[in-house]
Amino acid sequence: MRLPIAIKLQKTANCLQLAYGPDEVYQLPAEFLRVHSPSAEVQGHGRPVLQHGKLGVRLEKVEPAGQYALKLTFSDGHDSGLFSWACLEQLATCQPALWQAYLEQLDRAGKSRDPHESVLRLLP
Repeated sequence: MRLPIAIKLQKTANCLQLAYGPDEVYQLPAEFLRVHSPSAEVQGHGRPVLQHGKLGVRLEKVEPAGQYALKLTFSDGHDSGLFSWACLEQLATCQPALWQAYLEQLDRAGKSRDPHESVLRLLP
């Protein structure tokens, strides 16, 4: 596990920037972080709960949680997951594969990233 040398909330880009070195900088979008939250609400105590409709979610606040994690607050009110340094490093370095797997899960479940599309599917 490595600690980032720089952490920056980029509100205009709606992402968390983590730098592990001058040539190793990652941009983690708010939606990506929200759907991969380590919280019990998302991880479901070993049975992950597929998050959907999070396309427009914003990353509102980043706070340290002791010396071991960050607490992220999202615009949908979610703030219960503590993102450990190990978790953040895994999300950063595995982002393309994790995102692709998430999109495939959404497709299999007939869900959407768009919160309005999920509602429209319910209408006759």
